[in-house]
Amino acid sequence: MMRFGLVASLLVLLLAGVQSFAAPNAITPNAPDSLLIDVRGTGSSFQSPAGIWWPKKIKKASVVVWFHGGMGSANCAKGLVAGADFAELYPEKIVVSVSACRENHWVTKAAINAVDAALDSVAAKRGAPVEHVSLVGVSDGSLGVLVYSLEGRRAVDDRLLMSSFGAFLGGAVELAAPKKMQVGRFRFLQGGKDRLYPSDQTVPWITEFCKVVQVDCELRFDSEGEHDWSYWKGKRMEWIRDAIRK
Repeated sequence: MMRFGLVASLLVLLLAGVQSFAAPNAITPNAPDSLLIDVRGTGSSFQSPAGIWWPKKIKKASVVVWFHGGMGSANCAKGLVAGADFAELYPEKIVVSVSACRENHWVTKAAINAVDAALDSVAAKRGAPVEHVSLVGVSDGSLGVLVYSLEGRRAVDDRLLMSSFGAFLGGAVELAAPKKMQVGRFRFLQGGKDRLYPSDQTVPWITEFCKVVQVDCELRFDSEGEHDWSYWKGKRMEWIRDAIRK
């Protein structure tokens, strides 16, 4: 059975009902819709500010979900803010960015439900279902990539995990075993100068995961690589673009 390691003691797994409140009906290419996703659980609730960025051609555009880092931050609108920077990289795709916040972090059912609610909004607004998505996460946002792969309602095509520490969720063999991990592909970007997740701890876990998971999985290691999104965007853009196929 998969264990959730150090994060498990922090989880509040909510049986959540979700409502989303979207912007007006008109779609403006390359401009975001702002949503406030209301996730209601037993004894608690949270509102997740989210953004959806639209390309010029929306009917057949693929969808990418951005999982921001710093989910413990007091900024509970981080997904809407951080998503704007990420969406600039993929003007031809529909980009979705939801906010996780403190106890409602990426390893909770509430946050995963918020992602699927935003994707429901995309489907309703463009008049076409969202059956497949690609996922990109940085730092603890990478945990969201892994947990959505296990718990989300959409099939996953491509996954990009930057500066990740999957061991928070348990052993690599255990995490690679579920059938929902046996679809799509994985790309890991890891740095030798990561101040939060040292490579001597992260690289062995990723290497083992890639050996076990039954799909295309690759680690790209940069000995000068730092932890933050700004490093990868500034120094390794070709790796980022290669990870998410057209």
